Amino acid sequence: MKNMLIFTALLMLNLPSNSQVNEKEALTHLLHNFLEGASNNDRETHENFWAEDLIYTSSNGSRFGKAQIMAGFENGRDVSDTPKTVFTAEEIQVRVYGDMAVVAFKMKGTTGEAVQYYYNSGTFIKRDKKWQVVNWQATKIPD
Repeated sequence: MKNMLIFTALLMLNLPSNSQVNEKEALTHLLHNFLEGASNNDRETHENFWAEDLIYTSSNGSRFGKAQIMAGFENGRDVSDTPKTVFTAEEIQVRVYGDMAVVAFKMKGTTGEAVQYYYNSGTFIKRDKKWQVVNWQATKIPD
């Protein structure tokens, strides 16, 4: 009986709590919504997803923050002639650590017939009951 109690206690320690499962689902949903909005060049999607103190390292090695991302929406650039890229996420991994989480995934960018893959990882902080990205890293996967 004692061994059964120890086994049960150890098993319970390794199981994610309901709140962790709910947060993982919420973050996965947030990621999918973001990629849909990014595919449609939606300003509000970017505004809500990125924290003001964001550090973003792009796949080309440049580093910038939220202000630079949002400035791309303010220059009045006409994207109607630009081929649309649809972004989706595969192989999503979510780790929740209280009010901080790490999300890693393989992103697929499809533009017409062309497909490019990236490994992305983001650090999310939950502030005022809202998850936002404070750090992002994108790495282009070679063809």
